[in-house]
Amino acid sequence: MRAVRWVGVAAALALGSAACGVNLLQQGASPATTTAPATTAPPPSTTVAPEPPLAVPEAGLGEGDSGEVVAALERRLDALHYDVGAVDDLFDADTGQGVTAFQKVNDLPRTGRATPDVAARLTTAQPPAAIVGAGGATRVEVDLPHQVLFLYQGGNLDRILSISTGSGEDYCSTEHCGTALTPPGSYRVHYQVDGWDSGPLGDLYNPVYFDPEIGLAIHGAEEVPADPASHGCVRISLAAAEWFPDKAPKGTPVYISDGQTALQPV
Repeated sequence: MRAVRWVGVAAALALGSAACGVNLLQQGASPATTTAPATTAPPPSTTVAPEPPLAVPEAGLGEGDSGEVVAALERRLDALHYDVGAVDDLFDADTGQGVTAFQKVNDLPRTGRATPDVAARLTTAQPPAAIVGAGGATRVEVDLPHQVLFLYQGGNLDRILSISTGSGEDYCSTEHCGTALTPPGSYRVHYQVDGWDSGPLGDLYNPVYFDPEIGLAIHGAEEVPADPASHGCVRISLAAAEWFPDKAPKGTPVYISDGQTALQPV
């Protein structure tokens, strides 16, 4: 039996776990948004010194490549808080996720390869500013337009993850039909499930539910495309899902930003 953190199994099921994409408007509910003024985001709390450009080949670096240039790439991304897994000299799937996240934040083509444009931007890149600067020392921010997640710990930016959110497409499952939306708003983590949580729309790995009424969660997935593709949940890599729940305990604020809706700190 799956292990549900903080609530009983029956209660978790009643809250609608693994729904992951019920259309809020179709179901008659209101998205968790506010009309409060947007919080002014402060500048990054730390800066990273410029570095010489990485000597990457014209075709770029990709999965399976190795060597000192890969190690330098991972060290630079890690210093900027992009999650690359183990910092070593091997370009693996985790490295590709980190590169993709960097490309998203910097409005570069989302290829997952460390191409010369990535190397050039890395020389002077800085950690991105907060979306909700007063949102809590430990918090999660989801940037829908850029398809990235920012994890804050102790008031400082800790990790940046590449994500995939609601595709905006219509769908039907065995239980209902809806539109795959990830609604902007201010939420909190309600509960988690250890391991795989199955539902009518698929399997969620180590899900962290922030809107249990409609089953929205941040969860690991076998596929995390560079663009929106989920039923409404926030997909992260399976590797990131191994450690993410411990860094986002019950009560952690979760802010979903579309770049336009004002978000109220919770």
